[in-house]
Amino acid sequence: MGRKYFGTDGVRGPANSFPMTADIALKLGAAAGRYFQNSKNLSKRVVIGKDTRLSGYMFENALTAGLTSTGMNVLLLGPVPTPAVGLLTPSMRADLGIMISASHNGFEDNGIKFFGPDGYKLSDEVENQIETLLEEGANGLAPADQIGRAQRIDDGLFRYVERAKSSFPSGVRLDGMKVVIDCANGAGYKAAPEVLWELGAEVIPVAVNPNGRNINHNCGSTKPQVAAETVVAHGADLGICLDGDADRVILIDEKGRVADGDQLMGLLAQRWASEDRLRGNALVATVMSNLGLEQFLQGHKIDLLRTNVGDRYVVEKMRQGGFNLGGEQSGHIIMTEHATTGDGLMAALQFLGEMKRSDTSASDLANVFQPVPQLLKNIRFSAGDRPLDAEPVQKTIAAMETKLAGQGRLLIRKSGTEPLIRVMAECTEPALLEQVVGEVVGAVEAVCQA
Repeated sequence: MGRKYFGTDGVRGPANSFPMTADIALKLGAAAGRYFQNSKNLSKRVVIGKDTRLSGYMFENALTAGLTSTGMNVLLLGPVPTPAVGLLTPSMRADLGIMISASHNGFEDNGIKFFGPDGYKLSDEVENQIETLLEEGANGLAPADQIGRAQRIDDGLFRYVERAKSSFPSGVRLDGMKVVIDCANGAGYKAAPEVLWELGAEVIPVAVNPNGRNINHNCGSTKPQVAAETVVAHGADLGICLDGDADRVILIDEKGRVADGDQLMGLLAQRWASEDRLRGNALVATVMSNLGLEQFLQGHKIDLLRTNVGDRYVVEKMRQGGFNLGGEQSGHIIMTEHATTGDGLMAALQFLGEMKRSDTSASDLANVFQPVPQLLKNIRFSAGDRPLDAEPVQKTIAAMETKLAGQGRLLIRKSGTEPLIRVMAECTEPALLEQVVGEVVGAVEAVCQA
């Protein structure tokens, strides 16, 4: 069966539109409950976290109804970062963890991400089996006397705060440092400022007043302008921008300049390798990471292992090879010694720890390599269309790859979360870069409009 509901990061879409409706969420909860009832784990526990979107209440209740109908007991964490769900699922001996979030998307969207009893995101195989159970319908419900219970858990956020603090270098404090933290009006709005303050920093919070509709709105990791201006205005040492579910981070140095996930991964890989902490002497990243990062790592005799786009695929590669550092250019930084998925706050703490250890400014640490010029453009297409299969598009792509040979690379892919074709190229020659991307975009648009 094809993947009807799950994309590259769980189920996602506009709230109250397929597949993100209360009805499907209820059935999805029941299907997941049935699947884990048949597993070898016997706790019958599920932990559910969410971000601050208005529709989170609806999906939380629908999932809870579906899960309890199969006899699963639900522990509701309330608004917590996605990595908190990954951490608390095994900590609380749960069979399943669920995060209700659409990450960096606007409030109109929402999503449902699943974590297994080990705290890692479910594999494609397990998601496919849950889809099959969903399609089969509402058989396998629990007898009336075995319906599950649901309860609010008040200390979930506190547990995560303490876990995040424990990832910071032992014996080091942030006293004397001024830090801007942009929480995107999302899931990290309580935890992130609290962790930084308890570690000693003077904290300047931005976007920490969620109202259900303002998550990621002109703030957070995808729109860091306000945070950058705040850093400069307050003379802060560092700016930290999280996204809506706090699993990714973008850094801002004291001059207001933005550093993406590639720069942070490059710094950590170099530092960890020098301390013999980088397992396999390799960094795992996606095909989107900049060619400049690859060249920087080669200069330090560190391997770069690339995966498909999506932090779950980075994690899978890391687990298969026993690697402990990976991530995405977008700011997902995965450090398996500290968390089971990307954690924006913990990644920022590693950067702050390096600032303290080396007594170096953020501007000197946040730009460890010169990026190769990169251009990314998105083309929206209608549901059901397959523009990349069209012969004119394939011929154009082949011709542009030939033009780039030896000078850069071209990457075209369909988004796993939106009806978009993403066209990305890297090249040291700006004019050629514009030409290559422009011709591919033009070919795709011509097919979409035909």
